[in-house]
Amino acid sequence: MRAGIVLVTGWLAVLLCAGAVQAAPAGPDRPTQLAYLAEQLRKNPVYISDQIPRAVPRSSAPEFAREARRLGVPTYVIVLPNSAYVTKAEALLAGVHDRLGHKGLYVAMTDSGLDAVQTYGVSLPGVQDADTATLYELPYDATPREVFRHFVEVATSGQAHQRAEKARARYGNGSADEPPGLHTSRTDRENQSFVTGIAVAGIPLTALLITVYALRRRRVRRAAAAGAVAALGGTKTGGGTKARAGKKGSAGKKGSAAKRTAGGAGPLPRTRLLPLLAGAVALAGLIAFTASQVFDATDSGDGSLPTAADLRARVDRVADGLRRDPLYLDPESTPALDTAESDHLRKRLRGMDLPVVIATVPSSTDDESGGDKELLAKSLHDRLRRDLLIVIAEPVSGGIEVVNYGTRVNDMYLIDRPRDLSYPESTDPALGRRLDQLLTYLAKSPKDSTGNTPYVPPSAADPAEEQALPGLFTGDFAPGLLIGACAAGLLFGLVAAGCGIVRVVSRRVRAADDAQGLPQAPHQPSLSWLRRTARQELDALTAALEPTAALPEDDRRRAWECLDAAALLIDGDSDSRIDADATPTALACAVVLARAGRTAIEEPAAAQHACHRNPLHGAARKRAQIRPDGGGPARPLPVCEACRETPGPVLRLRSSGGAGRGSSAPYPDLPGPLAALGDGVGIDQLTRDVREYFGVH
Repeated sequence: MRAGIVLVTGWLAVLLCAGAVQAAPAGPDRPTQLAYLAEQLRKNPVYISDQIPRAVPRSSAPEFAREARRLGVPTYVIVLPNSAYVTKAEALLAGVHDRLGHKGLYVAMTDSGLDAVQTYGVSLPGVQDADTATLYELPYDATPREVFRHFVEVATSGQAHQRAEKARARYGNGSADEPPGLHTSRTDRENQSFVTGIAVAGIPLTALLITVYALRRRRVRRAAAAGAVAALGGTKTGGGTKARAGKKGSAGKKGSAAKRTAGGAGPLPRTRLLPLLAGAVALAGLIAFTASQVFDATDSGDGSLPTAADLRARVDRVADGLRRDPLYLDPESTPALDTAESDHLRKRLRGMDLPVVIATVPSSTDDESGGDKELLAKSLHDRLRRDLLIVIAEPVSGGIEVVNYGTRVNDMYLIDRPRDLSYPESTDPALGRRLDQLLTYLAKSPKDSTGNTPYVPPSAADPAEEQALPGLFTGDFAPGLLIGACAAGLLFGLVAAGCGIVRVVSRRVRAADDAQGLPQAPHQPSLSWLRRTARQELDALTAALEPTAALPEDDRRRAWECLDAAALLIDGDSDSRIDADATPTALACAVVLARAGRTAIEEPAAAQHACHRNPLHGAARKRAQIRPDGGGPARPLPVCEACRETPGPVLRLRSSGGAGRGSSAPYPDLPGPLAALGDGVGIDQLTRDVREYFGVH
């Protein structure tokens, strides 16, 4: 019995020792992803991965916590990279809750937005609707911080369901409509610079060109009118007009007018052009200042920038793990290696004659290295400070990068390694087997006499510079200036062509109206109408007189005398401008004379008389027996075609050119040469009366 007891006791001791050895881990304890995240939330209810500092800095966790407190229930927020979600986010939240064991709202987010929300043991109505509304209401460029803030706002608004339905109806079901962006991208800034350049160059230049063109046209009209009047004084001989006397000047004044005419149609003088240029420059400056206030964004993010601690957190974590274990498995990611594979790789790493470490961590453009595995390896080597052959393995994609720092492995041997040891395809073995093959390959590697020093990779972009936008007046601003200048020239050409067409059409319309006998002839015209029409008619007569060399002498003389008489009435200063004190009767008489002059050119036989009812009707081609308005026997008087059939109202004018309306009277009752037309006198007599009225012979 004693021997049996000793034998049984010995076997039990052996079995217990074997079980203890079998149960003992081959490496340091490694928690699962769910257990690791639960432990982090137990320390702080907001956990932000250190693998995405460029998108969501860990230092922004207090901002998330501040927003979470507005919900009024315990809230646990997890922000992980996309690569961490191998399973659905809802399953990850459920697993974390089971291990944490706390009631509350659980929120899973990635660097691209909100992934899932779940409540456990608490009531928060509308939380799923708030998730839906946030999904549809926010644009693609919203940052995780802005997404969570919006989610909290909707959840606490009391209108979560209504907002979710409205947002789904507007932006859901395949709708092409999208919410406007929250931030200015670099592409947006390029477009803004381009548009600003077009506006800065195009608008002032267009205004300058059109203004100069308008002033030039005005000078041409005035110069033509002044030249016609001055030429009239120099071409008359014998019984023609000689010189003005008394109040209205002398032949010397006409000579000076002719001299002014010589340069009147030339380029604008510098004294007129320089203020216009200064105004255009001022307008360009104002547009540039306004654009700088409208397009005032300076960065493309929400203002969250990673600190130095944020950018070194992952490297410090991985380096610390590699100091204790040559195989580092990222705890935030779903395990890419099972326990047997991990133990086998650790055993091989510790038995190799080369110093090799393996870090299975994901890479993305939002990490501290900007997705550059060689830069990550360099950062790890700087922390570990010893010769190493560093292997970076992607847990999800299975990619493998090998960087040699100081070990005597032939570099070409590493470069020429089999393809499936670097960039796997779907038919290649799993990551654990491929890492084992890589270690076998490295164990057979030829040795160099000296250690290798790899090429130093460039530094990752500074996050602040990465988010900073270029200046508004850089980049495409210069091409915008060029396009704006070209557009201004094109627009000016269109405006000039349009004005030319309008002038041609207006002349034809006036000619057609003249043929009908009623060219713009109100029976009680306003002072502004008279001044405007007098200017237009004098310009038209001046233009018509230019190609009149083939006219008979009498018709050309009558047209020139009409122009000279009209100028005596309204341009006493010979400055090619209508006198400010020109009376309505003088203006109306000038209009009548100008139209009569054009009639002498276009239809000489009808240029002898004007309609006595309203001389503004134009030429009188017939006479009719008409009884004067004051009574008396009927007598033949010249009338236009319209007044011959139905006599129209008599032209009524105000006696003065004051600003007020005043009282009007029939034109035969007002002083001045125009009253003679009421008695049926001819145009030749009217021109003589005008010259006598002003003492010009």
